[in-house]
Amino acid sequence: MAREPGDRREGDRSNGDRRDGDRRRGGEGARESDRGDRRGGRPDEPPLPDDVEASDLDGAIRRDLLSLDKNNAESVARHLVMAAQLLEEDPELALAHARAARQRAGRIAVVRETAGVTAYHAGEWAEALSELRAARRMSGGAGLLAVMADCERGLGRPERAIELGRSDEARLLTGDEAAELRIVVAGARMDLGQYDQAVVTLQTPDLDPARTGPAAARLFYAYAEALLAADRKDEALKWFLNAASADLDGDTDAEERAEELGDHDGDLAVTADTDDEEQ
Repeated sequence: MAREPGDRREGDRSNGDRRDGDRRRGGEGARESDRGDRRGGRPDEPPLPDDVEASDLDGAIRRDLLSLDKNNAESVARHLVMAAQLLEEDPELALAHARAARQRAGRIAVVRETAGVTAYHAGEWAEALSELRAARRMSGGAGLLAVMADCERGLGRPERAIELGRSDEARLLTGDEAAELRIVVAGARMDLGQYDQAVVTLQTPDLDPARTGPAAARLFYAYAEALLAADRKDEALKWFLNAASADLDGDTDAEERAEELGDHDGDLAVTADTDDEEQ
């Protein structure tokens, strides 16, 4: 769960902060789940539809929940399913489900990651950044670095987004993940008025007009935006057209942007011709 285009908390305490007497067979949430059946939610949780099952969740993620009490694991899984299903159409309700899963299983990395991504989609930048930091402390790796950098932009801290782009972890990224981070860093450069630097940030071998698909379309579109901001309109038009060709699913408005830019250039040309005739 990740969108392609922000810290209030620093995550949970470690297991070492819990007294031995608090550890019960069945793992985290055992006591809570003892108080109700699989359909009984907590008062502060959004209701779970009866037709949503834990088996709807990806098997690899369900395996991450095995440390939980069975009933609690089932509730967490169903909340995660709802968060994924509602992410695009109702991100605020999706976030409510993700928060419910986090409250039940806050020491499981995939739950914190889901909460972070869902908060990101809901525009809760600080919460998203905090949850993603917690997830990375638990599981390691450089995943979702682009989302974290974009949260920094959302919080009005483009300099921090650029710092993330320069980090050792960023150097571990390859392929589409690396391209996504470059797109975010280029956007941060534009936030600071550094348009030429934004253009340079995106100039990699991935700028191949023969490429198609969502990742290529996003990269070409971002490059066109940077070129336009740098007042390189002819090149921007070319890359909006490349983005439109790569965008097989119509996820961007690249075609419309190209038409607008072409029409604008045509109007300027007509105006210039008229001025020449008057002279």
